[in-house]
Amino acid sequence: MATNAYIVDDDKGFRESLVWLLNGVDIPSQEFASAEEFLESYDGGTGCLLLDIRMGGISGLDLQAKLQQKQLALPVIILTGHGDVPLAVKAMQNGALDFIEKPFNGEELIKKIKRALKIARQEEKFLKKKSQYNALWHSLSGRERDVYKLIVQGKSNKEMAEDLAISVRTLEIHRLRVLKKMEVKNAVELSQVHEQLQAASLL
Repeated sequence: MATNAYIVDDDKGFRESLVWLLNGVDIPSQEFASAEEFLESYDGGTGCLLLDIRMGGISGLDLQAKLQQKQLALPVIILTGHGDVPLAVKAMQNGALDFIEKPFNGEELIKKIKRALKIARQEEKFLKKKSQYNALWHSLSGRERDVYKLIVQGKSNKEMAEDLAISVRTLEIHRLRVLKKMEVKNAVELSQVHEQLQAASLL
């Protein structure tokens, strides 16, 4: 699926000028006249959202709030008139990546969009890893999770066996199962996965 710039603005002329600009630098784009139209059509694709603040119906800030409730690789760039700067600042405080004042500088806008698309691709990779790691963690049995937690603490097989009141041989079997299920080769790689799980608040 292509990485798109999604333009949400009720000014048709403005949207068309953005599409023309983005076509000139080979950035795929889709345009929407309202937040409602975007919500009805958006398919979850990776990209960045070029979002006007003041629109009829759902406002840009309201749309931003709705999107924050979902896990999407969709950084937001706010499009604003001079009188909307305080609202743009509020949007950035709520997680928007940047804001562009109208009328905009084409070269500056392209730079910001390319940066946003790069961040979107990075976020998409992280979300995929997060989902994968979460599935692997939930594939562990209760005993295997106990062993997992001791492995990432850096304990030896003997120490883990003593903590769990099992034989070293039984511990070794559980350890091998944990590494296999988590798709890692050793304790170092498991610790790296563990850091990802913690960063994603999955543990």
